[in-house]
Amino acid sequence: MKLIYLSILLALFSISSQAQDIGKEQQLDSVVVTSTRIDLPFKENSRTITIISQDDIKKSATTNVADLLQQFAGVDIRRRGTAGMQADLYIRGGGFDQTLLLIDGIKVEDSQTGHHTMNMALPIEVIERIEIIKGPAARIFGQNAFTGAINIVTKKNTGNGVSLNAQAGSFGQFNGSVVVGSQLENSSHIVQVSRNISDGYRYNTDYDNQNYFIKSSFHTNKAPIDLIASFQERKFGANGFYASPTAINQYEETQASLIGISSKIMKEKLTLKPKLYWKRNQDMYVFVRQDPSIYRNLHQSNKIGAAIDASYYSKIGVTGFGVDVANVYLSSNNLGSRNRFMTTLFLEHRFTLANNKLDITPGVAVNYFSDFKFHAFPGLDVGYKVTEDLKIYGNIGYTYRIPTYTDLFYSSPSELGNENLVPEEAIAEEIGFKFNSGNFNLSLVGFNRDSRKLIDYVKENEDDLWQATNIRDLNTKGVEINAGYAIFAGNLKQSITTGYTFLEDDLKAVSSNFSRYSINSLKHHATVGLHTQVTNNLYINGIYKYAERTIGESYAVVDASVRYTVKAMEFSILANNIFNAAYTETNLVPMPKGNLLFGIKYNLK
Repeated sequence: MKLIYLSILLALFSISSQAQDIGKEQQLDSVVVTSTRIDLPFKENSRTITIISQDDIKKSATTNVADLLQQFAGVDIRRRGTAGMQADLYIRGGGFDQTLLLIDGIKVEDSQTGHHTMNMALPIEVIERIEIIKGPAARIFGQNAFTGAINIVTKKNTGNGVSLNAQAGSFGQFNGSVVVGSQLENSSHIVQVSRNISDGYRYNTDYDNQNYFIKSSFHTNKAPIDLIASFQERKFGANGFYASPTAINQYEETQASLIGISSKIMKEKLTLKPKLYWKRNQDMYVFVRQDPSIYRNLHQSNKIGAAIDASYYSKIGVTGFGVDVANVYLSSNNLGSRNRFMTTLFLEHRFTLANNKLDITPGVAVNYFSDFKFHAFPGLDVGYKVTEDLKIYGNIGYTYRIPTYTDLFYSSPSELGNENLVPEEAIAEEIGFKFNSGNFNLSLVGFNRDSRKLIDYVKENEDDLWQATNIRDLNTKGVEINAGYAIFAGNLKQSITTGYTFLEDDLKAVSSNFSRYSINSLKHHATVGLHTQVTNNLYINGIYKYAERTIGESYAVVDASVRYTVKAMEFSILANNIFNAAYTETNLVPMPKGNLLFGIKYNLK
């Protein structure tokens, strides 16, 4: 922990020695959280929400969403290799199947397995901001928002211009991207194309990643129309990624695509936000890269959906309501051909009392699944504004997760799915406060989650196959604190951000002789970011991450970046794991030691 204290002291020294004029950062309350039916400024929400802005992305010393999210306490990204090529997403100790990902409010969960969630994470060049919603979220989003949700909000326009970016560095890494923006009288358009390749940091960890993204916004007289299309293809060696570390010749290819169209229709008191979308995922897994005939899985999933969210303003507050309808199709040589129809109805109302200082928001989500029938999940948010800068809040809600098709039907020489599984369920609560005065922000929250019917693989005899069963109960409690401080030395911005999460899991015993359920949460997770603007053109950023897992393993990693701008040119150096920490994040896959990435960017306006 010495490094974390050193980082804080260096940041405070930097701030105190350079401070001349204290300025205000952009107010967080000017950011409207758009991932819910009732759009509210950040400071008005009575939930734990983290906003990652474009400025945060620039200061993150990262090239992808997986690495970026890892810098925020309470979010556990377990990576296999570099560049976020394969990574699993966890929030507050939940599983990788228990967090929902959204793109511009469109739910893009994968029905095959949560291992594919991060396949949909977009290139950071096209991201406006990321909203992290922690805690019980089924009432807001529906299925699989068991421990929280992450909404990636894309840019609406970049103006007229072309941005060319090239990076090269350790392990034969090369990243190249082009972003083209066009702002017309009644429309705006963004096109992004990129390719990232690497020889790999060890045997059979090479990759080739291609990304294509288009967004067009049409400003019609009646209502704006946003069209989004993305396609991402990843091909990578998966040395020990999924099986035992001795399985060094694994290989995988994935494709993830999304086409969506949305609008926002505003009347005097009524706002409607309709969406239509098609999300597709394809995964080919080969156990021995040199001989696919030994063991090969091929899965294709399609989700076609429509949703409409609405809010109505009246004398008694704001009513949010909506409906989400989707059909999922799966074709797999292992899981079979599957078809699931699902519908979710949402209803919530926000009351404001005591001169708008007290807000109370009860709500419920009612779901129907063709294979799991009806479920209802109520919740309640309460908040009290002590001052304009300080708010205390609490919420409680039921939440759930539908089993994936892998849970239900997967079969291998060592394990079997179980088509009789039922949804996992939990009741979760949190209480805390958040303070934001512009140049200083502080939040503290305590949370508790009682989970039931968690899916575990168990067996009675050593020679039996592992069988998926709803057998586990788990209590998770913890505390999370975040703080940030920024000042201006003249017109040069200096800032420090810190975060810390503590988790404690109480796993209830089961009657089976053998259990494969493994609790390996981040018991302690601390992050510190030091961001210094040295001159008008030079920026230096340092990121410190400390992690201690439930099983006792701990590690500390430091990343850094330097950016220098000269007119339309930007030069950068990204350094990851600069102190050569030896560590793993999942499945005993060793992470790379210190590595560098040199970049050059040209912006033509």
